[in-house]
Amino acid sequence: MHTLTAIIRAQKGTENTVRVELLRVGAYAAEHEPGTIGFYVAQDPEDPCSFTTYERFIDKAAMETHNAGAGSQGFFAAAGDLLDGDVTVVTAKEIWP
Repeated sequence: MHTLTAIIRAQKGTENTVRVELLRVGAYAAEHEPGTIGFYVAQDPEDPCSFTTYERFIDKAAMETHNAGAGSQGFFAAAGDLLDGDVTVVTAKEIWP
């Protein structure tokens, strides 16, 4: 199982737009990406400009397909200019369970 965790900061005042766009990525992945097993989005209740995604894929190829696909690319097209700094990305292989 391959995973990707992204930490995303929205510029103040744009957090609702970034939230909506992240939810669109999740909906797209669920409908169009059979290799994406899970796409979770969290928003910090104390800092609503801070988002974290946790994404699970059947293999590395599925992760690469997701990252190059319409859902992810659509997010950056719609919200890329609204982000506060670079997105921090960590990819890994699950080791538990």
